[in-house]
Amino acid sequence: MDKRVIVVNGRGGVGKDTVCALAGQFYKVRNISSITPIVEIARFAGWDGEKTPAARRLLSRLKEVFTEYNDLSFSYCMRQYIEFLEGDEQVLFVHIREPEEIERFRKAVGGCCHTLLVRRRIVEAEGALGNRSDDSVLDYHYDYYFDNDGPLEQLAENVHAFFEVVLDREFADDTVTWYFR
Repeated sequence: MDKRVIVVNGRGGVGKDTVCALAGQFYKVRNISSITPIVEIARFAGWDGEKTPAARRLLSRLKEVFTEYNDLSFSYCMRQYIEFLEGDEQVLFVHIREPEEIERFRKAVGGCCHTLLVRRRIVEAEGALGNRSDDSVLDYHYDYYFDNDGPLEQLAENVHAFFEVVLDREFADDTVTWYFR
């Protein structure tokens, strides 16, 4: 298997990190987020790490400001991508929320990069979270969709089956949208 880059998205609480961690049981993975440098700034400014609607708004707005100022998140993701290429990991998961930033990163990385939306109906039914980053998650056409609605005890098996198909496929620019339920 060649190195694969997958941009992961989904609303807060749908299980994105869990899906990536479970994939790590079967593949060597690096799991990063475009919000990481922003989180470090927010913690320095007094944020306690709790993801309330107000905190999510803060992180979203800070990311916008730093994108305009010095492209902090994009630069961080590109540095992580270069380290991934130089390392022995097989899969790089990059968590990015904003559709225009997903597309920008994807174009910068090229053909080895595809997109995945993790969904969970009960979480998505809760409505808007009140910030542009979280509320625009569905405004992108993803290559792959993983519905995380099954029983927790089957999740590892479902994740393994999903990534066996996704990662063993030849990645091409014309990947057909694929759903896993």
